[in-house]
Amino acid sequence: MSQSTSGFDSLGLSAPLLQAIDESGYTQPTPIQEKSIPVVLEGRDILAAAQTGTGKTAGFTLPILHHLFENRTAKPKVGKPTCLILSPTRELAAQIGASVQVYGKHVPIRSMVVFGGVNIEKQIRSLKKSIDIVIATPGRLIDLVNRRHIDLSHVQILVLDEADRMLDMGFIHDVKKISAMAAKERQTLMFSATFSTQIRSLAKTLLKNPAEVSVAKTNVTTELVKQSAHLVNKGGKRALLSHLITSNKWDQVLVFTRTKHGANRLVEQLNDDGIRSEAFHGNKSQTARTKALNNFKTGKVRVLCATDIAARGIDIHLLPQVVNFDLPLVAEDYVHRIGRTGRAGSNGQAVSLVSVDEVKLLSSIEKLIKQPIEIVEVEGHTGHTDKPSPAEPRKQRPGRSNGKKRAGGSNGNSSGNSKKKTAARKPSGRNPRSGQGQAKGNSDGMNPPRRKKPNGNRKPRSSAA
Repeated sequence: MSQSTSGFDSLGLSAPLLQAIDESGYTQPTPIQEKSIPVVLEGRDILAAAQTGTGKTAGFTLPILHHLFENRTAKPKVGKPTCLILSPTRELAAQIGASVQVYGKHVPIRSMVVFGGVNIEKQIRSLKKSIDIVIATPGRLIDLVNRRHIDLSHVQILVLDEADRMLDMGFIHDVKKISAMAAKERQTLMFSATFSTQIRSLAKTLLKNPAEVSVAKTNVTTELVKQSAHLVNKGGKRALLSHLITSNKWDQVLVFTRTKHGANRLVEQLNDDGIRSEAFHGNKSQTARTKALNNFKTGKVRVLCATDIAARGIDIHLLPQVVNFDLPLVAEDYVHRIGRTGRAGSNGQAVSLVSVDEVKLLSSIEKLIKQPIEIVEVEGHTGHTDKPSPAEPRKQRPGRSNGKKRAGGSNGNSSGNSKKKTAARKPSGRNPRSGQGQAKGNSDGMNPPRRKKPNGNRKPRSSAA
């Protein structure tokens, strides 16, 4: 861990926590821990930003354990936790739960982890006992609340880890709902690697007079990660990846794809190349995801092909390589992806395979991180010969291009083409609507003129001109 000017003993933490920290082998707090722990101990709300892999989890778990240990006046009630920690992914929730267990092993604080993808009955049984801390993903937590197995009205400390993702459009409604269930007089903590201007504004609506802590510029990648990119045709990516893995003798590679199907397909191709691989994404059961991650950590498989679900919350000790098989559509996700390597002071390498259609995405990433990414050639594999995919034509909705013209037109159409089509189908009689009701049941729209017979007499058709 990063060296600081003072040790954990100067932060005011309880002796049992200091003992657990010492047994874990840590002697100095990281910058985010040094700045955030005293603020949390004061009881203030906090908005904290730091690069991934810098120890944010201990930055809030240590002071929370201290508070619960020092200020407990009575045993917590069954199913009514005092602290709630929200996580965007199951893996991150499990990682936080493990940290609480490690740092809290010498204090009588009981915690549990709640997430989907596993049998809910075991979690229900655990909630029938007194509980201090619940670490949860939003979906399963709300399910348990709706079933009345957990009551959040006693939550005095609410934590949102990876707050930028938690407050993203996919989570904002759940977060607001859960926040409204917690005690009104509470302490709220938000920790993340990145905060956009919009997310900061939204976060501050949930915080009261927050202290803002930042130890590094947002969206900055660590210098411990060497970044490079290969320009390659889309159809040549798999061959290049296999070449890089075998020629460089990479034994542990986390590969990011954009889709779940892409991850599955790449696993099949790499296995065909003799490179043992497994997939890791949201369509996998929690049991399968846990097994794949353990196989990857223990070296049973060389490659873990994952979607962005693995970009946060997976902590693999000394992970040497991350490969972006597909560049992310959102530049900020690049920061989280490559943040899986270069953690806890170790060096790492991040390689991106860039097709001609992804060049603009690469430029967006370079603009975000404010540094160029080195382009590296690999003989026989790199170079673009593909042409960029043509832009999809915009679909024009008839009569919707200009409201003013539509309102002023005799037929309600603003498009010349639609006028011609209407005129072609309109009967020549002076009452064009007379046949519409008869054609209503015609599903294929064939031969409409034959069905539009004004007054059942063909003679007006020739004289109405």
